Amino acid sequence: MGALRRVKTKRLTRGYDQVREDLDSPRHLAQYKATKDAEDLPGLGKHYCVECAKWFESEYNMVSHTKGKNHKRRLRLLREDPHTQKAAEAAVGLGTDNGKRPQESEIAMEE
Repeated sequence: MGALRRVKTKRLTRGYDQVREDLDSPRHLAQYKATKDAEDLPGLGKHYCVECAKWFESEYNMVSHTKGKNHKRRLRLLREDPHTQKAAEAAVGLGTDNGKRPQESEIAMEE
C-alpha cells in the first residue's frame, strides 16, 4: 500500500458556497474581511479577489490573476447553479412521481 494522500490546508481557500454567499451579500463579505488583520495580509489587504478568495501584494498581481486560467475556471464553476437537497433526492429517486401517482379513489376501489 502506498503513502496516504493527505489534504493540504496550506493553500486551502473558501469553498464555493461561501464565495457564493460573499457575492450575494456584501455584509457577509464584510464580516469575513473583518476577521482578518490587515497587517498580516499581503498588500495590507487592499487587493482581494472575491471569486477566488485570495489576497494579492499589488494591483498588477491581481490583474494578472484575473487573466489567468485558475480564475476563469473558478468563475465558470460559480456560474453553475448550486446543488440543492431537492436535486439530490431526485437523483436517488426520492420525491419523483413521473406523473403516475395513483389517486386515493383508485386505491379504495382496489380494496
